[in-house]
Amino acid sequence: MAIRPGSEENMEFDNLITLIKTVSDSNLTQFEMKDGEFKISMGKKKETVIATADSTVTIPAAVPAAADVQATDETRTEMPAGQVVKAPLVGTFYSASAPDAAPFVQVGDTVAEGQTLGIIEAMKLMNEIESDYAGTVKEILVENGQMVEYGQPLFVIG
Repeated sequence: MAIRPGSEENMEFDNLITLIKTVSDSNLTQFEMKDGEFKISMGKKKETVIATADSTVTIPAAVPAAADVQATDETRTEMPAGQVVKAPLVGTFYSASAPDAAPFVQVGDTVAEGQTLGIIEAMKLMNEIESDYAGTVKEILVENGQMVEYGQPLFVIG
């Protein structure tokens, strides 16, 4: 479909471009709009800031906040010992199959290799996240409904 100058489609396209520029200039981290069958979704990367008495460290969203960061000798965040299950894609993490359902796993649960640990929604597709390891869930590193990046640690299995 060609957009003709002065047409209604061109005005809508111009409005869309203006909206994208406005979102780009803002601190917005997520935006979603639906109009009938038309849907647009936008977001921006977040940064995690860790402040201590001696220094401030800024971690981009693509770098896991649970990675080793040594700000001072007394303050240190470490990844717990065990096997780490990472996000295979970018999307929204869900700990259960439905809002009113029980989570797939909780800390302390024993899991088998291939067992579903959670779901990542990407482009309206629900992708099951399966454990690559057998063991016990030592830690869940993300919250239900949280946006996750590719390669971000989700679970620690020990």
